[in-house]
Amino acid sequence: MRWKKILLHPRVILLAIVLLLVLVMINPKPGIEGAAIRQVTKASAAQLAGIASPSVHTPPTQREIVLAVDGRTVADAQEYYAAIADVVVNQSVMIQTDKNTYRLVALTTENDTNTTLLTAADDLGLVVYDAPTSNLRKGLDLSGGTRVILKPERRVSQDELEIILTHITQRLNVFGLSDIVVRPSKDLGGDDYILIEIAGAKKEEVRDLLGNQGVFEAKVANQTVFTGGDDIVDVCRRPECSGIDSQAGGCQPLTDGTWACRFRFSIQLSQGAADRQAAATKDLGVTSDGSSAYLTAPLELYLDTEKVDELRIAADLQGRAVTDIEISGSGSGPDAASAEQDAITNMKQLQTILITGSLPVKLEIVKTDAISPVLGEEFLQNAMLMGLAAMFVVAIVIFARYRRFTVSVPIIITMLSEVFITLGFASFLGQDLDLAGIAGIIITIGSGVNDQIVIIDETLRGEKDAISRSWKDRLKGAFFVIFSAYATIMVAMLPLLWAGVGLLKGFAIMTMIGVTAGVLVTRPAYAATVELMLKEE
Repeated sequence: MRWKKILLHPRVILLAIVLLLVLVMINPKPGIEGAAIRQVTKASAAQLAGIASPSVHTPPTQREIVLAVDGRTVADAQEYYAAIADVVVNQSVMIQTDKNTYRLVALTTENDTNTTLLTAADDLGLVVYDAPTSNLRKGLDLSGGTRVILKPERRVSQDELEIILTHITQRLNVFGLSDIVVRPSKDLGGDDYILIEIAGAKKEEVRDLLGNQGVFEAKVANQTVFTGGDDIVDVCRRPECSGIDSQAGGCQPLTDGTWACRFRFSIQLSQGAADRQAAATKDLGVTSDGSSAYLTAPLELYLDTEKVDELRIAADLQGRAVTDIEISGSGSGPDAASAEQDAITNMKQLQTILITGSLPVKLEIVKTDAISPVLGEEFLQNAMLMGLAAMFVVAIVIFARYRRFTVSVPIIITMLSEVFITLGFASFLGQDLDLAGIAGIIITIGSGVNDQIVIIDETLRGEKDAISRSWKDRLKGAFFVIFSAYATIMVAMLPLLWAGVGLLKGFAIMTMIGVTAGVLVTRPAYAATVELMLKEE
């Protein structure tokens, strides 16, 4: 009879309804197999076949999942990449997903002339990861990757800030990085910052790509003939017109024991840039190296005022408005493979700057963090185990103090409910679960236990006080204390939404969600449960 009264109490019914809604928000799918699509590269075989990149707001469980490649079942991301490892140029590949079946034709591939380091994953244009088992989003601290905090060198307007965000996102996408979060932030002093989180990226790559403003200039005899951005109509990234330059000897050993590799790629200039180049070369002299004739001034390439290379201009191009030209450069390393990879990285970076153009203001790298996904997984497991252990210890201590299962058992149920509700609403709001968020959940549990002890103390007053005060009055006193503490916590969390350049935002949001759910849903249900159980006793 007692349990029937408890289960039919309006506050307990409200808790049950909220828990069911949270279950729908989290949408657990244990045992799901496949490789979820994280990103579709622009102009790739996947995009041409009709596969679309998921929106950043798409819940994890609603992302399209690759189930099979050419009839070969795909259980996770590793099996997907293994299935496409042998894809060759112009090969047709059938990709079956949970939403459709697509026929992809590989556009590029690594070939015998070693003109590119693109892999089959790049060829098809799909970036995948293990199919998510719920809508909970792991933050960078748990999934691994790179976090960069940038600060403009001067105050920027809202329009300039939006341009910077667009350019950075485009630059990272063009470079080939995926799963990117680029968002503005402010500190308590009102200074603008840009927070970038990239899953799976190397810290060095991101620092090199974002550390410069990206002002590209090509000069002939100190005259700027074209720059990156609007002057560039097209930048070739296909293997037939980009990659390691085999005509220039490819990779060669140097006298100091290191290796150097030359890269080259074709670009198409706008007509205005071609006209400027024709005007700059019209009055130049001609020289010869015995086998070929060249103009006396080279085409010099500058990136952020630093000369990165110079190219000789063939004599027959003098005064001609040529739109198709080749850009080259180099990379180095202790061995051939390292030099080749460095050259490809340098080439991709230069291609990216040429495509996207320069940023409207120079950005200072304030902080760069590289986070291992292995450490994140271990921390998450340890945090879950320690959280459960802490709940168990709290229940034991409370039982030792009050000697009643009617008090200690509902506390465990309430703590678990608060954690579940907090995670559910965080997933609904698209909030990532990171280290700061986990700390917020811990704060929620702590404040919840504190409030439940207040409820217990108010309901277990001495016999004399019990006679003078009704159950209703005692619970009113308890909730006056609880709401006062709640208001204090909410006010204290507001500055943390901006403090630390937004790095504490997850902590503040998780705490605010947790304590709100506790005060409005779980703690009233706990108070009703304790009241009914103690009345029966």
